[in-house]
Amino acid sequence: MTSYGDDTTVRDILTGTGDTWAVVGLSTNTARAAHGVAQVLQRYGKRIVPVHPRAETVLGEPGYRTLSEIPFPVDVVDVFVNSSLAGEVADQAVAIGAKAVWFQLGVIDEAACERTRAAGVSMVMDRCPAIEIPRLG
Repeated sequence: MTSYGDDTTVRDILTGTGDTWAVVGLSTNTARAAHGVAQVLQRYGKRIVPVHPRAETVLGEPGYRTLSEIPFPVDVVDVFVNSSLAGEVADQAVAIGAKAVWFQLGVIDEAACERTRAAGVSMVMDRCPAIEIPRLG
């Protein structure tokens, strides 16, 4: 199995990159994986920022339609969109100055990963922070 983020990078993003996580694809639909992952991130002290075309308030946090609309710094962009759309989101994350990009399980775009890392931004693909964060101990 290919690893798209070594354990050191995963640990650094979860513990040292910052606590403001934009969750792209997060809506009020509680059946979606993004909702459960956002709840876990909140439980571990992360501020979540919903990013979705409907800009809904989710888990008590106001939503934004796009990353560029968020009026404060974002540390990590957590991506819950189809792989075919994920590269554009990664490029937007770099453009807004995010410190890290995290593509969820099943979200893979190797070219976007290379571009993001070349821009000096940490990148993890095909992993889930809600699975990884409890492993940190």
